[in-house]
Amino acid sequence: MVVPELRPWRAARPHVARFAGAVRPRLARTAAAVRPRLARLRPSRPAGAGTAAWSRITRSVAWPGTWPGAWRFTVVAATAGTVLAAGAVTTAGPWDSTGQRTAEQDRAVTLEATRGTDHGGRGNAGTPPRGPRTAPSAPSVLTGLGGGATTVKSAPGGKALTGALAPLLKSPALGDLSASVVDVSTGRSVYGDDTGDALTPASTTKIATAVAVLTALGPDHRLTTRATFEPDTKEVILVGGGDPTLTAREKNPTGSASLRDLAGRTAAALAERGVREVTLSYDTTLYPGGQRHPIGVNPNLAALTPLMADEARRDNSAAGPADRVADPAADAARKFAVLLKENGIKATPPGPSKSTTRAGTLAAVSSPPLATLVERMLTHSDNDLAEALARQTAIATGGRADFAGASAAVRAQLQKLGVPLKGAVFKDGSGLDRGNRLTAGLLTALLVKSGDPARPELRPVLTGLPVAGFTGTLAGRYADGAAGAAGVVRAKTGTLTGVNALAGTVVDREGRLLAFAFLATGTTDPTAAQAALDKAATALAACGCR
Repeated sequence: MVVPELRPWRAARPHVARFAGAVRPRLARTAAAVRPRLARLRPSRPAGAGTAAWSRITRSVAWPGTWPGAWRFTVVAATAGTVLAAGAVTTAGPWDSTGQRTAEQDRAVTLEATRGTDHGGRGNAGTPPRGPRTAPSAPSVLTGLGGGATTVKSAPGGKALTGALAPLLKSPALGDLSASVVDVSTGRSVYGDDTGDALTPASTTKIATAVAVLTALGPDHRLTTRATFEPDTKEVILVGGGDPTLTAREKNPTGSASLRDLAGRTAAALAERGVREVTLSYDTTLYPGGQRHPIGVNPNLAALTPLMADEARRDNSAAGPADRVADPAADAARKFAVLLKENGIKATPPGPSKSTTRAGTLAAVSSPPLATLVERMLTHSDNDLAEALARQTAIATGGRADFAGASAAVRAQLQKLGVPLKGAVFKDGSGLDRGNRLTAGLLTALLVKSGDPARPELRPVLTGLPVAGFTGTLAGRYADGAAGAAGVVRAKTGTLTGVNALAGTVVDREGRLLAFAFLATGTTDPTAAQAALDKAATALAACGCR
């Protein structure tokens, strides 16, 4: 399978070089751990190649800080700075001025915050997450970086891999287990343990949500929040478009749609009409039905409404659990009223309403592209965004934007892809509902589809996966670079009481790209279960199995 990643890499390389030095100290530990193994991969000089010519070739493919002549392979890239050298394809998201993909600007929750536990708890000493920090990028999600055509190698044989993996997955800490490992280049299963057993997937459900919404809407779709105006009544209606990333904060490093910008544009449009006082309302009719998730009031997500600012967080956090306002839509409308006043427009206290066909649009702001939203959802296990994207899938396909409609829409989109859905049950988009059931075989099938060059629109599913030791819910795991797993394991975590899951991709020691999914239920020690799953993923990264 040929991987079309070279053009983005060449465009990004000058930017990546500028920040590679900044992350080098942290990566020294990883380099020390895997350098002996990588030395064996160093290319030998071909017969007939002159010393000077070969020196020029090896210098051209080396990276600052590595041993000379290093292969531009993903495994080597991890040691040499764990830089996202290729960024997949254009649909995986644009590069910014620092050479990072847009979604990877968001650093994982700080080391004091929860690590790998998606659905509960606080950080050390009860410290809440404080917001994303810029993260060093990680290797290409699709293996090699060499010149010319880049080819994914075939995966190891089943017996050899079973010998390395099976003993680790028999850990008593894992309870009931469903496991699947698939060769991404061929889609062939190379390891399976009850792959068809449907178990509670926890937050790995977000992989299914991501694939479904990208299939339904494409990576370039944006979510729009509008302000409309009815001239007869001088009513301004703030219309929710289902964008939980809408922000009212002054600083907006993620490029989210800004409520401040919307207020400024709305005020300017009103001023042109000579209007200085308005009746303010807000419209949440995009989502019918109740606003509460079945788990009830919970710091892991806000009430489900198509209008909210900063995910209704009461603090300045941008990821992880947080206290939420009780009525996110009313809260966003009140903030909008304050911002209108700052721009010279007096508004009444806002109340619920519905924008009619008589109302014209005064101003609108749009979210980043769906590709970026999907990456953010997966990297930070963003439950609010997951539920919103499941509902967007329903809206795009003519369904009802509630739990039942969104779940049916997700299933219908996955069915179009021909993935194994036997036993699968969808109850929500985030994985917080314990009624969800997925199989390890379904998750690896979705990951393989996401790596298919014929489906570039799904690539954000891979590029958004947390990177071991660096980003999102894996930032605090694999930090010691054990066996070279840091930077080469990319996986979505899943954690509920009694449930631990891990599903993603890994490049093994020979440069083979594998998709894996481990679902464990009945776990009684979450720390031990998490460690067992991490050891299994590490074994895949270290495997030179033949």
